[in-house]
Amino acid sequence: MNPYLITEPTCISFSGGRTSGYMLYKILEANNGLPKDSYVTFANTGKEEEATLRFIDRCSKEWNVNIDWVEYTNDEPKFKKVTFETASRNGEPFEELINKRNYLPNPVTRFCTSELKIRTINKYLRSLGWSDHTENEDWMGIRADEPRRVAKVADKSRVPLAVMGVTVSDVHNFWKNYHFDLELPTINGKAMHGNCDLCFLKPAAQILSLIQEKPDRAIWWAKMEKMIQDKDPGYNHTGAVFRFDRANYSKMSEFAHKQVDMFDPNEQGIACFCGD
Repeated sequence: MNPYLITEPTCISFSGGRTSGYMLYKILEANNGLPKDSYVTFANTGKEEEATLRFIDRCSKEWNVNIDWVEYTNDEPKFKKVTFETASRNGEPFEELINKRNYLPNPVTRFCTSELKIRTINKYLRSLGWSDHTENEDWMGIRADEPRRVAKVADKSRVPLAVMGVTVSDVHNFWKNYHFDLELPTINGKAMHGNCDLCFLKPAAQILSLIQEKPDRAIWWAKMEKMIQDKDPGYNHTGAVFRFDRANYSKMSEFAHKQVDMFDPNEQGIACFCGD
């Protein structure tokens, strides 16, 4: 059986990257469009690159498929629907969540992923009447060359790319020959700009490079760290910074300005639900 065929109510989680875009294309191809009772959802944090938002919008228009854009909000029902035009672009949903929590997410406590992405999509689908929906039912763009992520998925039918042995080179070869693409560069097959622009799960050297490319990227992240620290002077435990094992974003910005390169170029990033 074709692993891209959909035979039951399905949520296709679209991160806005090339991999999830490729998966969506293969699903539409196998099913002659999006089957009834299937939803394609994108949860916007407000920190995605503008090129990512354009890519999602173009996939929707080029392939004639509805993509539901949702954002976290503190107010009931804990989500709101947005569009390409109205989507947050200055980290508003993320900041709202941080203000509610009064501490910052970190690699151990990644509440940004669970709240801004997983639970927001879940609450949206439940509002449509899918009362028993859980994130374990979502189809995700996880490739065969991401074994750690694949291993965490109990039902492998939810990761059809892994089932088909699709790798990053397959994905990039597809987009290289397609008539449009995500307008973000890759280095050695890796997407440097994907997901939240300076996500704390990215290697430090990568973050430094992204700040050097566009210094304004660091402003919001440094602002969030200062906001939490200002709420309680002397507040110095791990919740006051995104990463306690390396320089904060304000310092990273200084290093980038001074062209200081002091981070391990071989450091590996940490994968999360956000995907590629």
